[in-house]
Amino acid sequence: MRQLLTVADIVIEGSRPAALARRRLGPDHIAPQPGRIWLRITGYGDQSGRPAFGDDAAVAGGLVGSAAAGPVFCGDAIADPLAGVEASQAITESLGRGGGELIDVSLAAVAASYAALPLTASTSIYPALPPSPPPPCGAAAELGADNDAVRRLVGQRRSLPC
Repeated sequence: MRQLLTVADIVIEGSRPAALARRRLGPDHIAPQPGRIWLRITGYGDQSGRPAFGDDAAVAGGLVGSAAAGPVFCGDAIADPLAGVEASQAITESLGRGGGELIDVSLAAVAASYAALPLTASTSIYPALPPSPPPPCGAAAELGADNDAVRRLVGQRRSLPC
């Protein structure tokens, strides 16, 4: 893992805030690389130390639906995909600035930004399509099946001229 992180141009971290630091695999422990972007997706910010899941982070950010009986979840783990959209945008913007940044995308903060959007009724004449299940996929590769490919990639990245 350390070798892979050392040669990465972009690192997307989606673990508890201190998980990689405890293993000395956080951005403070990996040799710096010019232009590397390290993006952390956290529940409540990288200083909170609290883990989160999409539902509780959405509620903490105020992103809830309404029903006669009171607030309800507005989507299953809605903060997760919204944070993914925000993370991809943050990386794209960082690349435009030349990278070299540590970015935090908080599930709760993203949910709060979407909760703050105005509510308006749809004006589309086309109704939303009902959800459809994803197509079935084959079995996953055996655990460790890609280890040799990763080792080759790390070796190639280490031998690139400056």
